[in-house]
Amino acid sequence: MIFFDCDSTLSRIEGVDEMARSRGPAVLAEIEAMTRRAMEGEISLDAVFGKRLDLVRPTREETAAIGALYVETVESAARAAVEQLRAEGWKTGILSGGYRQAIQPLAEFLGIGLIEAVDLFFNADGTYSGYDRDYPTTRNGGKPEVIRRWKHQHGGPVVMVGDGISDLETKGVADRFIGYGGFADRELVRDGADRFAMSLEEIPGLVRDLNEANEPA
Repeated sequence: MIFFDCDSTLSRIEGVDEMARSRGPAVLAEIEAMTRRAMEGEISLDAVFGKRLDLVRPTREETAAIGALYVETVESAARAAVEQLRAEGWKTGILSGGYRQAIQPLAEFLGIGLIEAVDLFFNADGTYSGYDRDYPTTRNGGKPEVIRRWKHQHGGPVVMVGDGISDLETKGVADRFIGYGGFADRELVRDGADRFAMSLEEIPGLVRDLNEANEPA
């Protein structure tokens, strides 16, 4: 199994930042700063996850619009890389601290069937009513938790590809953590990764040895 982060990895954008644009420059600046600091490890993800959503309170319609934007801003090599990985026997999934409903269109575009992400909740009129506060990726340490569960249920090898500190946390739990710097080249991630890529077209070559040594589950 190869898990990809979504924001700033499969797609150029950070979904919650794009949601904030319609709330004015002050809200956008505050949320962008929180996102950046969390992704660079300056503050915990736990400290900003709910706060960002409380500021934006995205509607169902706005969430769907972000889904379309993910597809518009997809990493140029993503689709070909996923197809190549699938041809070489890998299963692929998206493991994200983003929002399942927004990520779904991108997953469908890429042919990825598994999404591990946070559900948003909406009222009958489409207004925001909350999110799944118990989901692992709302907090630091959540992505390793999901990978441990996957490995317990399905076996390995498991690879994680991502750009942020929450992705780097999977190092040592995943069989290989590949840092990605095509959109956000973070020094901590580059230095800590088992491998590092600037384009997703590099990923098949960076995991081929694992595929040859072990049959993916």
